[in-house]
This record gives sequence, C-alpha cells and structure tokens, in this order.
Amino acid sequence: MMRSEVIIIGAGAAGLFCAALLGQRGFAVTVVDNGKKVGRKILMSGGGKCNFTNLTIDANHYLSTNPHFCKSALKRFTQWDFIELVNKYQIPYHEKDHGQLFCDDSAQRIVDMLVAECQKGGVKFQMQTAVTDIHVTDTHITDTQVTGSGFSLTTSQGELLGDKVVVATGGLSMPALGMTTIGYKIAEKFNLPVVPLRAGLVPFTLHSPLREELASLAGVAVKAEVRLGACDRKIETDVVTHSTANISFKENILFTHRGLSGPAILQISSYWQVGQAVVINLLPDIDPTTLFEQNRNMSVKNCLATQLPKRLVELLIKPDDLADRPIKQLTHQQRAEIITLFTAWQITPNGTEGYRTAEVTLGGVSSDALSSKTMMAKTVPNLYFIGEVVDVTGWLGGYNFQWAWSSAAACATEMV
Repeated sequence: MMRSEVIIIGAGAAGLFCAALLGQRGFAVTVVDNGKKVGRKILMSGGGKCNFTNLTIDANHYLSTNPHFCKSALKRFTQWDFIELVNKYQIPYHEKDHGQLFCDDSAQRIVDMLVAECQKGGVKFQMQTAVTDIHVTDTHITDTQVTGSGFSLTTSQGELLGDKVVVATGGLSMPALGMTTIGYKIAEKFNLPVVPLRAGLVPFTLHSPLREELASLAGVAVKAEVRLGACDRKIETDVVTHSTANISFKENILFTHRGLSGPAILQISSYWQVGQAVVINLLPDIDPTTLFEQNRNMSVKNCLATQLPKRLVELLIKPDDLADRPIKQLTHQQRAEIITLFTAWQITPNGTEGYRTAEVTLGGVSSDALSSKTMMAKTVPNLYFIGEVVDVTGWLGGYNFQWAWSSAAACATEMV
C-alpha cells in the first residue's frame, strides 16, 4: 500500500502541469493514469504540433454555466506565463490565424517539457493503473461537509492512500485514448453536481438527401461565416453559456462524407442544440450585389464559380436552368433569392459525430461546487478538480490547453 501527500488522477495536460508545480513546491506527488504513456491527448492535438495556447485569452472564449468562474485562474496564470516556460526550454513555435500558437516540430516537445518539470519535483508515476473508487478515510459527514484524514483510492493495482487528491481526468472526447468517466463518478460520489455532458468542437452530420448531395464535395474547404439560426423545437438544457445571438465564426468549413466540419463548424457546434438551424454565409468577404452588377453578362453559375467551387454552386441553385441564365436576365426577386441562398444558407444538422471525433467535452463538474481560487470542492476538503473535467470549455485554438495550465496553477499555487 503506497501513500502520497498528493495523488493526481490523470497524466494529461492539467495533471502533468499541476504535478510539476506541486513537486517543485516540495509536495510528495504521485500521478496515476490508466494509459501506457503520459500526455496522450497533447501528442494528438494540433495535428501533432500542439496548439498549446493563444495570444488572446479571456473569459469570453469559454463556455460554462458560470461564465465568471474561469476569470480568476486565467488572470493569475496567463498565456504569457506558459509561453515563458516554453521559451525557457527553447521550444520553437509559430503563430497561426487568430493568435494560435503551435510547436514548429512536434507536440512531443511540450510533453518532454512537462515531464522534465515533473522530474525536477521528484514526481512519481503509476501508469496503467485504473482508479475505480475513492473513499475518505476516517470519514465524518455533516450537513455541509465531508471530512476525514485523507483518501483511499481503489485501483487496478491495489489501494493507494493520499492526503489530497486532484482529479484531472479530462473529458469523454477521443475515447480511443482511453478516456473514462471516473472523474465525474468521483464528483457524484461526493454529491458534487455535474453539468450534463455532450460533445463539443465536433463535426455535424446531415439528414438525407442533403448528405448524399453534398458527399461529392467531400474534402473541399471554403471560407465562410457561420452563426446559429432558429430552432424547430423548444431547447431545454442545463448548459448556460452566454447569449448566442451575436456568436459567429469566420473560418473554413469542410465538406465531409457525413456532413460538415472545419474550424468554423467546430466552433459553432459548441453552442448548437439539437433541432437548431445553422446559417452559413458562403461569401463572407465580398458584396454579392456588387459581384452581380460587375458581371451582368455572365451566367449565375460562372459568376459565383469565381468565388466558390462550381459543383457547390450547381448543387445549391434550384431549378437547374436558373444557374445557366445570364445575371442580367434575372428578375429582382430571383437575384435577391440567390443572394440570400449564398449568404444565409440554412441547414439543420441531424446531430454530430459525437465523442469519437470531438475535441472537447462540454459540461462537467459544476463550477458552483468548486472554489475559483483553489479549484477545491467546497464541501470536500483536499479534493480538487482541474482541466477539462470541470464545466469550463474553451474555443478551438489553444484555449482549452490554457485552461488546463491555468486551473492546474491555481490548484498548485493555493494548495497548503
């Protein structure tokens, strides 16, 4: 039977960083994970380049039932703090669109950095160890608090004892990486509320026959601006973010064999609810009225094909003979309808690809149950939750990694 001052469940971004900081503060730390390797999701992220943070971090880029919860941690450990660590290890990186920072070579550099930081603090690792249950030792329960002298973890490798436990188990996205529900089960065991879970930053699937019609465009990407439209049913959800009325994303969309993907689609998917329409402007950077006026002698199809794939134009314009008609022969109403079609194309997805391809998990351990300063459960002393397991979800573009770093730092810095 092994005992540690701090047991961290999960060897992902948040768990590794928290372990490194605590170890260097003098805590005896053991990291437990069911996988063979540490940092598996880090290695998969950003096409293997790891989009480790963003230059424009603020609370408006996060979804949560309490949109203010993440502010404290993000303010106390910023993107600049993590960039400083990356520079210390001389890891080359570059900026992409919208302030996204990626490694020049490999995400392995970030994992190696975190492991090196853990080694400085003498952190121990117990891999291929699945946690199945947790108990407070010498438990004393009151109406407002669960107390005891420490925690006992039941694992596939025997019992582990710890004075403090940090749950950094991540979400349910990418199940092939061995993601589990143990983090949520631990919360529920101690009566901590869990905001309903669903896949976020995930591709849409489409109904037939639209799916089959667009399948010929699979692999084609176009720049577009995407926002949410009306819903054909009443939305009932416990997930409260902030108003979606003005939420839109202008990036590429990607046609797939099953529906739509690409950065703009992934972003809007985190705000989408079943039954809700998605409105797509396929001409986000031009004035279509001016385009038509300047090309009055061209056919509708050929004019729009200067901006979009011709096959897409042909698929969208009905009836077919309208596509071959010169623009100057269109009635005012026909022109207006075509412009609306290409600037406010409405589709209603039949669902998403789910956790299999989702980048993140929306929902999680309720922020109302945690201290925003320490990440400790308000009713269970010495039990902490950090990273994706918490009901804080960032946009695509390094925001979720920054939440991992910031929430881990909040926990490690304030732990006594």
